[in-house]
Amino acid sequence: MRLILESTNQLILFLVSLVANLFSAFAGGGAGLIQLPALIFLGLPFSIALATHKVASVALGIGASARHLRERALEVPFALFILASGIPGVVLGASLILRVPDQVARIALGVLTISLGVFSWRRPALGLAHLPRHRNRLGFLVGGGGLFIIGILNGSLTSGTGLFVTIWLILWFGLDYRRAVAYTLVLVGVFWNGSGALTLGYLGNIRWSWLPALLMGSVLGGYIGAHLAIVMGNRWIKRAYEVITVLVGMSLIMH
Repeated sequence: MRLILESTNQLILFLVSLVANLFSAFAGGGAGLIQLPALIFLGLPFSIALATHKVASVALGIGASARHLRERALEVPFALFILASGIPGVVLGASLILRVPDQVARIALGVLTISLGVFSWRRPALGLAHLPRHRNRLGFLVGGGGLFIIGILNGSLTSGTGLFVTIWLILWFGLDYRRAVAYTLVLVGVFWNGSGALTLGYLGNIRWSWLPALLMGSVLGGYIGAHLAIVMGNRWIKRAYEVITVLVGMSLIMH
């Protein structure tokens, strides 16, 4: 009986991870909307569920990277800039979350996340064309500061912060949705989430026995979602982004 129950849990974990990460890879974030509540529902305490989710999110980045890197859409210097700006914030945020009550922050972040989707919807042309800007010293300074703040949120909160990176790259640096999502999934998915997972794993606990199913679902979902984003283009990604931001925001508010 125990074996059957564990097998059922593993199947549920795989399916939840596959669906959550497919949509996340397509829209540029939001896997935690489905995956984290599922881990808590299946019996994990919040801190262990968060750490386990962060580790699984790295596999999303790996799966999406395998598809996006084939397109050669990433500029290496710009990618390194995103990493250097965000990772210190991620480590700081992950170090704080295990001891800081975050209910007010969740509600505020939920409202802000919903506003991102509404803002994108109200601007029909946003992110449909690649128009690089703010690539001077001041532009990188402001842009890096924004990424550092988002990094703190990424390390300390559960879902949706990849969506902030996507919209920030579009608004400040002029990327289109397809390129912004590629940077988010490859750099945030693998390196930012990897830094957060290491920090949370060191300070807290991870449910290692649940990771195989989550990792398989994350890699496969990430690859399929990234493929759909590349094939379907900016307009579909933009619509998916707007829907996911509203759903993530509502989830944060009602959590």
